[in-house]
Amino acid sequence: MTIQMLITDKNLAVQGDPLAGWTSVDATTKFNEPASGTVTLPATPEVMEQLQPGNRLTLIRDKQIWMAGPMEIPTDYSWSVAQDPGVGTVTVSFSDDLAVLAGYITWPEPASAWTGQHGNTWRQINTTNSETIIRTLVNENCGPGALAARRIPNFSVDTAAGVGTATTVRTRFEPLLEVARRVAIDGGGIGFRTQQTGTAIRFGCYAPADRTGTARFSLGLGNLRSLSFKASAPAATHVLVAGTETEGSTTRTFVERGAPAAAALWWRTEAYLDGGADTDANGELTAAGNAELAEGAAPVELATATVDTPDLRAGIDYDLGDRVTVALPHGLEVTDVVRSIHLQATPTSGEYVTAVVGSPAATSDPQMVRLVRTLTRRLAALETRR
Repeated sequence: MTIQMLITDKNLAVQGDPLAGWTSVDATTKFNEPASGTVTLPATPEVMEQLQPGNRLTLIRDKQIWMAGPMEIPTDYSWSVAQDPGVGTVTVSFSDDLAVLAGYITWPEPASAWTGQHGNTWRQINTTNSETIIRTLVNENCGPGALAARRIPNFSVDTAAGVGTATTVRTRFEPLLEVARRVAIDGGGIGFRTQQTGTAIRFGCYAPADRTGTARFSLGLGNLRSLSFKASAPAATHVLVAGTETEGSTTRTFVERGAPAAAALWWRTEAYLDGGADTDANGELTAAGNAELAEGAAPVELATATVDTPDLRAGIDYDLGDRVTVALPHGLEVTDVVRSIHLQATPTSGEYVTAVVGSPAATSDPQMVRLVRTLTRRLAALETRR
């Protein structure tokens, strides 16, 4: 294990020597979501000088960038004469560059100034490849195609990967990443990420790989330390999508999206959704229903504590979004998507890698956190339709 951390400024210029004396590193990368990480180290003057607002942290594992992005809390400092009579300790909280994108919303008229937005306009892209939609929304809201004041420094949209299937999006003042996730789910289950290369940050999409035959975890292979497995009934097997009511009109468009196989296996569970569009002429209501149905699919939550072997390493032999296989002790094999990869390390005990595998609902977040996130997303969508 070789872990190194560098501090850079917004232009990715290294600010000093690698961070020395660190006592713990905790970093979690997530599929189509911003990463999160912390590092704790002695608060020496050399270290504190680099921990300035706006700077970035690059975490390098075995000469490869594991995670890079802004420091959200550059200095969480503590000192006491009883416990730490020296310089004290500082904990740095950081993320990857998807966290920067998460701070943007979708403008209905991205080429116009904020004061030039119109009240009843929407950004709509019909029956288009999902990768193209995501790349377009990112480029025009925070990439090189955005207004100068909205552009992220040293940021660009990478070459198209040629992935995804056709879908439709209709958005107005919604969180950019929430819209991108919705499009990715309905448009072929593709992934998107940011990558730091030299002095550039690139955003791109990709097709997760099927590694069920090569990325296998089991007691017999010696790469599985522990696991917990939970299979739950689907939150929704049928989504009833309603078009927007038009004042004075006696008609309203309704669309139903269903998962008959899940309903037959479990039972029928209905969910009502305001589709956010007047009609389904361009598939807007269908796309909204498909995304809601996928997020409410029967949750398979599989949390595994894995250990790298020479033949199977996180970030090299499997990565976020890939489909892998886990053999449970009682003989059942589960194949599903890698939702997050958690790296923990100390200089004395080495590193531990934990993967969360499962459906879109599989997460390490508490149920209440997930509920609040869902409600927040829906309320934001309702606010934009007024």
